[in-house]
Amino acid sequence: QVQLVESGGGLVQPGGSLRLSCTASGFSLRYIAIAWFRQAPGKEREGVSCNSDRGTIYADSVKGRFVISRDNAKNTVYLQMNSLKSEDTAVYYCAALTSAPNGLGSPSSYEYWGQGTQVTVSS
Repeated sequence: QVQLVESGGGLVQPGGSLRLSCTASGFSLRYIAIAWFRQAPGKEREGVSCNSDRGTIYADSVKGRFVISRDNAKNTVYLQMNSLKSEDTAVYYCAALTSAPNGLGSPSSYEYWGQGTQVTVSS
């Protein structure tokens, strides 16, 4: 059974950090594109970062603050989020695609999704 499971969300103060994890089962993340998306209440789902054989891309809103990385041995992808702002509050999802997208890719192009993890940035 193909599955992506996110973890690591929570409540953090502005300026703080969180690390999200996305662990795959039923398939290997090694050779496919992995992205993080987020969706705030009342807003569309937006791409945050994507890592593929074409390289790594970040949305302008998180560039310099977020870092995506992989641990192939653990079949896990991470999103390190630093200098968090209130506008980063959203449900964060990891998604997988067997071929590298153009840019971050649209949500509809991704084949596999996790269930999401809530990140709340508030004092």
